[in-house]
Amino acid sequence: MSKQKKRGFITRSVEKLNNAYERSLEKNDPIYLEPLHKSEQSEEKVLTKGSIDVYFLIIVIAISLFGVVMSYSASFYTAELETGDSLYYVIRHIGFLFLAAMITVPFVILARPWFWRMFGMLAYAASILLLLAVLVIGTAGNGAQRWIEIGPITIQPSEIAKMSVVMFLALIMSRYEKKIELSQRFGGHFRYGVLYPVLVIGAVCGLVMLEKHLSGLIIIGLLGLTVMFLGGTDKKWMLGICVVGIAAVMVVLLFSDYAQERVMTWLFIEKADPQGSAWQTWQGLYAIGSGGFFGVGLGNSRQKYGFVSEPQNDFIFTIICEELGFVGALAVIILFALLLWRGYKIASKAPDKFTSLVAYGLTTKIALQTVLNIAVVTNSMPNTGIALPFFSSGGTALMLQIFEMGIILSISRYSYVKK
Repeated sequence: MSKQKKRGFITRSVEKLNNAYERSLEKNDPIYLEPLHKSEQSEEKVLTKGSIDVYFLIIVIAISLFGVVMSYSASFYTAELETGDSLYYVIRHIGFLFLAAMITVPFVILARPWFWRMFGMLAYAASILLLLAVLVIGTAGNGAQRWIEIGPITIQPSEIAKMSVVMFLALIMSRYEKKIELSQRFGGHFRYGVLYPVLVIGAVCGLVMLEKHLSGLIIIGLLGLTVMFLGGTDKKWMLGICVVGIAAVMVVLLFSDYAQERVMTWLFIEKADPQGSAWQTWQGLYAIGSGGFFGVGLGNSRQKYGFVSEPQNDFIFTIICEELGFVGALAVIILFALLLWRGYKIASKAPDKFTSLVAYGLTTKIALQTVLNIAVVTNSMPNTGIALPFFSSGGTALMLQIFEMGIILSISRYSYVKK
């Protein structure tokens, strides 16, 4: 037998062993055998691997391309002013998109459902370490310390934490499903359905709170509650956790001058300094109001010329409204609504409870950030620095959003069909 044939025989043997090992894991794993929507499974159905959800992929691509166009339109003046290159922010945006795609595609093609459980545990451990590190070596800005700079790359650990909390909680809620259903308080629903999940969420929220990152704290808390609710936590405990969470946010407001100023500006916008704390909000509202129904035209925004702060980032939606009007704003909302619908569709057909909870959680994450960003720029809630997914300029957040969509696409490849 030639060396080439021997190498080919060895490769095929390894692949067969690997597939047999994966099948063994899947066959004996209780998480794998009990989907969230149990009616989807019966003895007459078998797990199959198919193609990705094409509709979901098309929606993600459409939002990403729309984001590239608006990234350039909103940023070219600021980029020219700050760097001397009007293409700086859009090239950076496109670069992160391509890098994220290159990293994500192999996972979509190769990862099987059980892989994401191991990944979720590692991601949670990494996010804890990074959140601790940012408190020591992090870069401060705008009254908060949230970033770690590694050469030309800036990492925001709280973004990684959002994803990891969803995945690790999904693992806990699916692994202990039977115990969560038990009536015993300490050996059943309280210990596994309340105590363990709250510890997972609380560890991250505590570190994020030390960063003075109120919006991150709110989003992580809401995502955690979503996964707990879908995972089977008793509604009475959910109500109690919500009350404690609201109280915690109030405590943060009481001891944070930075957060208090934002809230007071929101509550009394007419009395706030239009040249100071209320500047960003007023300029964003002027941009939205001047867009009318059809907008002033793509690229023709006036507010991005030194009026709206960070037009390529948190307030990019105001530039969309100004340039494309109500029609453009509606198009953005419809695209995200379609993403939410399709993501939930994938979650409802996921092969096991873990992957179902992950798909629900990650889709909800995008929806939450979209709603909160629009609420901030329309002054429906205090300005807390929330980016618009796929549109706002940013490295860590954009790459993670693409990767999270890749996780959902990977999950969409597996389902049960009749024999």
